[in-house]
Amino acid sequence: MTEATSAAPAFSPRVFSGIQPSGNLTLGNYLGALRRFAKMQDQGIETIYCIVDMHAITVWQDPAKLKQATRELAAAYLACGLDPSRSILFNQSQVPAHAQLAWIFNCVARMGWMKRMTQWKDKAGKNSENASLGLLAYPALMAADILVYHATHVPVGEDQKQHVELTRDIAAKFNNDFDTPFFPSPEPIIEGAATRVMSLRDGTRKMSKSDPSDMSRINLTDDADAIAQKIRKARTDPEPLPSDLEGLKERPEARNLVNIYAALADTTPEAVIAEHGGQPFSAFKPALADLAVAHLSPITSKMSDYLGDVSEIDRVLGDGADRAHAIADPIVAQTRDIIGMVRSR
Repeated sequence: MTEATSAAPAFSPRVFSGIQPSGNLTLGNYLGALRRFAKMQDQGIETIYCIVDMHAITVWQDPAKLKQATRELAAAYLACGLDPSRSILFNQSQVPAHAQLAWIFNCVARMGWMKRMTQWKDKAGKNSENASLGLLAYPALMAADILVYHATHVPVGEDQKQHVELTRDIAAKFNNDFDTPFFPSPEPIIEGAATRVMSLRDGTRKMSKSDPSDMSRINLTDDADAIAQKIRKARTDPEPLPSDLEGLKERPEARNLVNIYAALADTTPEAVIAEHGGQPFSAFKPALADLAVAHLSPITSKMSDYLGDVSEIDRVLGDGADRAHAIADPIVAQTRDIIGMVRSR
């Protein structure tokens, strides 16, 4: 074993996660990610949160819209309670270490691994020959995002669990290839009543900004009237809420609304059913609408305030990038030493 790899690093608990700046943030983004990220600041673990703009360009982006979406997402992070003095917040492209480590991981990961990724199959589909190389290599960049900080915990939605598992595979292969326990094996954190928020028009599909119907989602920029109207008109069945969770199994729309209520109230679906079981939706929906408006309206207002001062958003992201550099650059330098790359500084 070489001198550069003679001692195994100690992996202090560290959280990393990121969101693409794709615009039109929804209730799903808030419950599945943004709120969880802010809460993790109180757990005594170092937290690093990223706006993954390099992932965004795996499909073509309008440059002006990408800048706007990046700042909008930063404003949402801040409005949802992320404190830049307690967490590191930055956009990915400002820290070249992500791309540098991603190239190394491109050479560690196997093509077969990439082609098995559900996201590749879903996004490339039958048109894979015309998909970007970046879309295929997306999981290696995500692995670099996580491992360039030696992150040990990654809060994600259920749909991203496969990518964290691949990150573990890449870390294990690197460590095995170079006979060194250099990279940790990060753990996905999937928790909460609504880590996967479904469409208000179809309880079997995820809430998405790309759905043609704006009534299918609650946007973080919606005002109180729009939020209330969308919940009142959310698709449901004619039966009242059941008296136990078992009764929600074959009722995806009802289950979705119960989960949303539980997440917003910071309680459990069981508790929601205990309080509202047996009620018709004509009674439950107004209660959910009031809860959603009370919870989301202040966030919408704060986002607007932050977006009124773009220079402050850019300052926060720049400061976060400087702090991210300080962690990531030495890890990339050590990685180069391990694989035998010569560096003079």
